[in-house]
Amino acid sequence: MSATTVVLMWEARAADGRGGELLEWARARAAELSRAPARRELLRAPQDRVLVMTWWPDAAYGDDLPELPEPAAGLITRPVHRWRFEAVD
Repeated sequence: MSATTVVLMWEARAADGRGGELLEWARARAAELSRAPARRELLRAPQDRVLVMTWWPDAAYGDDLPELPEPAAGLITRPVHRWRFEAVD
């Protein structure tokens, strides 16, 4: 595939009562990526879920791109969900 914009999505659900802590953890990790994305968004949803989206222009779908790591097991209720998308016109 040719270069395009790749969007990485990272979503986790916090352990009970730890949504704010997970949001701050994700914010800090997103700021520490090995290189900065063109765009970054942090979102939250009911049930203490946190979503981080990063945009990588001029990337191919299979490129090795910086991603957020897995949080400590006690901070989340299940493994992180990760998706990779390619922007379309």
